[in-house]
Amino acid sequence: MSGIPQDLAEAIAQARTATQAALDEGLTRIQVELVLPELKVMPVAELFLELLAPWGNKLKVFFPDAGAAALARRDWSELSCKITDVGSGRTPMTGKVQPEDEIFLFVEPSAVEVTQVEQLCQEAGDRPVIFLNPRMEDLAIIGIGYAGRQLRDRFLSQITTAYYLRPVEGAALRRAFPDQWEVWLEPAEEEGDYQLIATVPQRPAGEVLDEILLRGTAGDAIASTNAAASAAAQRQGLFGQLQNFLRALSN
Repeated sequence: MSGIPQDLAEAIAQARTATQAALDEGLTRIQVELVLPELKVMPVAELFLELLAPWGNKLKVFFPDAGAAALARRDWSELSCKITDVGSGRTPMTGKVQPEDEIFLFVEPSAVEVTQVEQLCQEAGDRPVIFLNPRMEDLAIIGIGYAGRQLRDRFLSQITTAYYLRPVEGAALRRAFPDQWEVWLEPAEEEGDYQLIATVPQRPAGEVLDEILLRGTAGDAIASTNAAASAAAQRQGLFGQLQNFLRALSN
């Protein structure tokens, strides 16, 4: 699949392609993450839904709460998919997953709803479930003790990242299934292209990512906050363009 997208539309198109590849591979627990500042998920979800349109009313879309679900039903009235909310521990879960449902999309589920999301996924069985910008691994909520580890082992660790895009200081991190995780270096010139400097089988983070960036730049100042701030001031950059596109969608 092509490299770093030039705008948000291309990023969502890449996410749809990667998700379709994961579905074709038979994966049933898939997540898509666009980790961009100030991202509003509703316009992103609407564009992403083009991939799932062939399922019609056999697609069920879950939102974290009833208010978000009601807003989606209002704004997406022309879509044939079914829209509902995850619910809470105080509301009954019965009937949320029906035999006629064939595929499910959870939009921005958080760690607050992770118990209900896990239960709904159990009811979905081997039917495909896609998570768009999930936030289910908040350590402050699920904890780092035995219960948190159990949750990760039995549920969260079973989810495959189909698409991931995130800016890091002077670079970008991307994964597009079936490819590995990629680290791309930001161009030195405004008109330049991002340079692929590493591919790894697992998502790089912390010291591993720092080491990749240092190796990829032969020890230059990519890790310097001042240098990154100076570069950002000189040009808008890819992720500024993505945000402009997103604001245009929201108007």
